[in-house]
Amino acid sequence: MAYFDAASAAPLHPVARQALLASLDDGWADPARLYREGRKARMLLDAAREAAAEAVGCRADELVFTPSGTRAVHTGVAGALAGRRRVGRHLIVSAVEHSSVLHSAEVCEAEGGSVTRVPVHRTGAVSPSGYAAALRGDTALAVLQSANHEVGTAQPVAEVAEVCRAAGVPLLVDAAQSLGWGPVEGGWSLLAASAHKWGGPSGVGLLVVRKGVRFAAQGPADERESGRAPGFENIPAVVAAVASLRAVRAEAAQEAVRLRELTERIRARVPLLVPEVEVVGDPERRLPGIVTFSCLYVDGETLLHELDREGFAVSSGSSCTSGTLTPSHVLKAMGVLSEGNVRVSLPPGTPQEDVERFLAVLPGVVAGVRDKLGAPTAAAGPATGPAVLVVDALGKRCPVPVIELAKVFPGVPVGGTVRVLSDDEAARLDIPAWCEMRGQEYVGEEPADGGTAYLVRRLG
Repeated sequence: MAYFDAASAAPLHPVARQALLASLDDGWADPARLYREGRKARMLLDAAREAAAEAVGCRADELVFTPSGTRAVHTGVAGALAGRRRVGRHLIVSAVEHSSVLHSAEVCEAEGGSVTRVPVHRTGAVSPSGYAAALRGDTALAVLQSANHEVGTAQPVAEVAEVCRAAGVPLLVDAAQSLGWGPVEGGWSLLAASAHKWGGPSGVGLLVVRKGVRFAAQGPADERESGRAPGFENIPAVVAAVASLRAVRAEAAQEAVRLRELTERIRARVPLLVPEVEVVGDPERRLPGIVTFSCLYVDGETLLHELDREGFAVSSGSSCTSGTLTPSHVLKAMGVLSEGNVRVSLPPGTPQEDVERFLAVLPGVVAGVRDKLGAPTAAAGPATGPAVLVVDALGKRCPVPVIELAKVFPGVPVGGTVRVLSDDEAARLDIPAWCEMRGQEYVGEEPADGGTAYLVRRLG
């Protein structure tokens, strides 16, 4: 099996495995105790904290270990909002943040706060001016990921941090996807990350709160981890997490060059090998190992199953994957095609032969899925149909509404309009994306019985 889903969880690094096994014998005792075994455990924990702080670029007393990256985000957002309650309860996030950030934003709103969700460009990147425009007198905290987990786009963290610093607002950076590749630049105030993203064991996150940032940990008080991460520390896992972070950092510069070459090959070759494909994400400012593309007329769940049968583990943000009825919030915010979405995220050490085999297999797999769905092939015949044509796709799920549109479109005369009736949320994203890919005009949408009518005008 070629594992191409490192953005979800990277394989355990060999150094992490060695460190985990070695520290099981010395890291089991309570590090708060003064007897010998407790002191040994404390020495391991302190050394791990010093090494992690060096990798992050902060002071050791600014960093705590948490039970997960999600917990680090939740704790960081809640603590920063509570610490600056006198300023206000306004939170700024980007529209493409990880679900852990968006869930924290929902809690903020439920508790009486307000949230501004900054939109992104079609590449998935925010504009620093978007954060500047969102800042208010009652803004307590801003949050921005260092790089997007679905499409790999790197965010302008340093520029946004400067905008926030000038306004006196702390910036929390979710560095889960990027920390293994290097420290986060800029004057950020808080940072969260997760060890399983860089080849450490799951169940270890880290949270950094810079000195001077007002922070009030929420929940019952606990004497461990500066009161910010209650519970007994999993010292062997922490040691393994930090050991793997140092190991991947030592390999990062050389491995980044190699993985960029492989992902660039995928970005360039997939549109040539597979018709009707949109490669998404910023082509330049991106993480080394992630490439994402979407295929028209493809059921995402079936596509992933077929690739799995061929020996490839990939993921998807498609609305027709994993039983969801709405597309990924990231793809939706970007305004790109969601159906048939594939995210390839290569772990360090991925051999070139696996990528070449993937490129050889993909065209046949996509063609097979399209054939099963009865997707259209080449445009057929002269346009002899009516000037206004209605396609009833009510009750049909992604990608069928777009397939039905494509089937009838060759018969629509230039200037003619197709009204696609659909109750599938994905159609709101995929029909405009189809128009952009095919050079046709998306007129807009209007209410219709049982759903929505999406209007498409033929330009040529």
